[in-house]
Amino acid sequence: MHIRLAFLFAAALWAGAASAQESAPTLQIVWPPEGAVVQLGSDAERSIGVVVQSNYRLLAAGQCGGDKRCGHIHMKIDPEGDSCNLPGRPYNSMNSDFGGELIKARFGSCPSPTGEHVIGILLADDQHKPVLVDGKPVTRLVKVTTR
Repeated sequence: MHIRLAFLFAAALWAGAASAQESAPTLQIVWPPEGAVVQLGSDAERSIGVVVQSNYRLLAAGQCGGDKRCGHIHMKIDPEGDSCNLPGRPYNSMNSDFGGELIKARFGSCPSPTGEHVIGILLADDQHKPVLVDGKPVTRLVKVTTR
């Protein structure tokens, strides 16, 4: 009887740990903050670094192996349209080539690099498909003014 109780207790602890690991995917834009005035880079792409945070591992596309809580970020500047996308691409930037929490936002692709913009990010799985919670993609937006 004690062995069975010990087994049930261990199983309950394991189930609790597993459900804690399976929490909903999270995504944040750490920098720039909402409403920030940001100086554009002096490079040809007029780029800035955008720092993100997620409870997913952020690796280069195709590098997650069997880890279902691993992916990368797709980013669009002014995501309501496509005017700031890289030529021939459905986004402005992504970290799928190198992974990690830093993404290069290329404002030089925008018709007007300076001014009010929205930076939008989307959490994608290892095959570039959006990660969904309750049928909706995991995304975040932040408004900035660039100069």
